[in-house]
Amino acid sequence: MWWFQQGLCILPVALVLWTAATFIFAYITAVLLKHVDPLVPYISDTGTVAPERCVFGIMLDISAYLGIATMYVRYKQVQALTVEEESKLHKLNLVGLVLGWTSSFGMCIVANFQKTTLFSMHLVGAILTFGVGALYILVQTLVSLCMQPHVHGKSIFWVRLSIGVWTFASIISMFVSSVIMYSSLPGVDVAHKLHWIPGETGYIPHIISTISEWSLALSFVSFFLTYIRDFQKVTLRAEVDLQSNHLYDSPHYSITAQVNQSETSPLMAGGI
Repeated sequence: MWWFQQGLCILPVALVLWTAATFIFAYITAVLLKHVDPLVPYISDTGTVAPERCVFGIMLDISAYLGIATMYVRYKQVQALTVEEESKLHKLNLVGLVLGWTSSFGMCIVANFQKTTLFSMHLVGAILTFGVGALYILVQTLVSLCMQPHVHGKSIFWVRLSIGVWTFASIISMFVSSVIMYSSLPGVDVAHKLHWIPGETGYIPHIISTISEWSLALSFVSFFLTYIRDFQKVTLRAEVDLQSNHLYDSPHYSITAQVNQSETSPLMAGGI
């Protein structure tokens, strides 16, 4: 059995690889079609113009769904490993799930509302994705702190803490540079500006802002890589509980044959 077939680690692996492929495909297509500059454009700019925006939207939606599934499995895993008496940890775990799903919903907004089409909604989606997503990373880091040393060692906590610091540093850098960029370009529709000339007003803050955004996206991807080892110890099964031995509505078809109530099968496991 290969390492990615163990437990449910295929979920975070698929999330990371698919999301990375989304960004890379959109970037290469946008650059080849000369829709953006090759030097570090905004991620959103690479998915603004057709045809890349169509595929970018679909692929990013799938990433959001993979994120929802990954965060739910993480929630169930922590819930199973935590005794009932640890109510604070259970509440923290639930808060993490809500934040994670909210961040994934924001990703869907980013995917379907391009910045040049409806900038306000795109901005809301970006805030939900990155802002709430950063809070999700913070909460999961706190969960890791509470779970060591009785569930896992300190190393995974320090790794997640380092990624959390990286995430918040990228957010601060992107916010500050974006404010400077917008303030230096009064009257300019920056949302529709896809091409930048080196040396023009606002160019340096723009580059710092775009680098910070790519750094932020990379920190998110790196965080989900920390789930791989944990998810190797989780399997998910579906149990069928039959309430009847037929699928008719009429009682005329009632049959007294014994119903198998205990059928179970792997839903997502290493044997996929």
